[in-house]
Amino acid sequence: MAGEAGDFQVKVRKKARYVNEDLCTGCGACAEKCPTSVTDDYNAGLGERKAIYKYFPQGIPSTFCIDAENCRQLGQGKKCGICAKTCQAEAIDFEQKDQLLDIEVGAIVLASGYEVFDPSVIPEYGYQHIANVVTAMEFERLLSASGPTAGHLDRPSELALRAEIAALEKSLKKLSRQVQRLEEKHGKSTAEFLETWKEEAAAEEPELKRWAELARKVNASQQQLDSLKKIDAASTTAKKLAFIQCVGSRDFRFNRFCSSYCCMHSVKEAMIAYEHDNEVSSSIFCMDLRAVGRGFEEYKLRGGQSANIQYIRGRVAEITEDKDHNPIVWYESTTSRQVQQETFDMVILATACIPAAGTQKLAEMMGLELNEHGFFKTDPLIPLDTSRPGIFVCGCAQGPMDIPESVAQASSAAARAAEIVAAVPRAAAGGAK
Repeated sequence: MAGEAGDFQVKVRKKARYVNEDLCTGCGACAEKCPTSVTDDYNAGLGERKAIYKYFPQGIPSTFCIDAENCRQLGQGKKCGICAKTCQAEAIDFEQKDQLLDIEVGAIVLASGYEVFDPSVIPEYGYQHIANVVTAMEFERLLSASGPTAGHLDRPSELALRAEIAALEKSLKKLSRQVQRLEEKHGKSTAEFLETWKEEAAAEEPELKRWAELARKVNASQQQLDSLKKIDAASTTAKKLAFIQCVGSRDFRFNRFCSSYCCMHSVKEAMIAYEHDNEVSSSIFCMDLRAVGRGFEEYKLRGGQSANIQYIRGRVAEITEDKDHNPIVWYESTTSRQVQQETFDMVILATACIPAAGTQKLAEMMGLELNEHGFFKTDPLIPLDTSRPGIFVCGCAQGPMDIPESVAQASSAAARAAEIVAAVPRAAAGGAK
């Protein structure tokens, strides 16, 4: 990037979609037929998507793209092309390449977003070791109707159990086919074969030995499958939730600042969970609940009065797990001054908002300064203006903020950019700026 306010020259890399956005109708027939499934990052790794996919359901333009790395044809060199054969609009373009576009602009608005703090660096919370301890972002996807559980509060331990059942059923089906072929070849059932089979004859009859081994594997797999199905049938959705506030924020070890939106986000998630299932109860553990905003305090109180939410003033010291994968929260109540414990179905960690990956590199590229927390530095009296004239920020590029504030700030940033752009023609014509 080069230039100055009113006359920037920017080189932008437009990544290849491998789908012509002018032709794609967004019907989704290609994704239905795609044979490759990969982990879905948009659903926080709790679900799967196809190698041809939309970034997210409400994305604009509503166009599919191909994950080249995981695509059989583009990334693995295999013969596939099922999406191209399926697409009636003929929008698939495997020959598409990245493009470098030279753009001249008068002003720039940075809306680089944010990342979520990784709580696995706090071992006492058990994230990634205890299945039913999730981040607020993961819980958001579990609650979403377009998420991996269609809005049902299925616990990650049950999701893993169902995945294990599916894998075991697939393996059992494969083994059963092999046994069936041997039964047809020898004209008798496996039960009849095992009655006459003698281990001493294994060396002389390797095929029969393999048949006996397959029969034992089928029997063991069937018993394991029955046991897992019994556990799954007895499982229910999460009814008792715990929200742990300030995970990675207001913490001198990691981030000293307050992430500002986490308190109200937890209250909102707890209320939505209650709306989904009136048997759900929630406990929010916090040092203090920061309901800063018009109507926020009333919203918080309404949660306590009508959505089975209780607010516990206390610091959580540790989370452990019982034999049924239920998290146990150990905490010090600052009101009773006692160490207490309570078992929940699921624990949600309200993780800190931290600068987006690549912010440092973007700042170096743009010639911008960052503040002490790693967000783009702005003028305290003109909070949209960065350290370089003509470049503005909005949303969490400046610092943690909620969605309404981000939207309002985006409008303000657009207005500031328009002031720069509108002044350029007048200046070029000799008019005053």
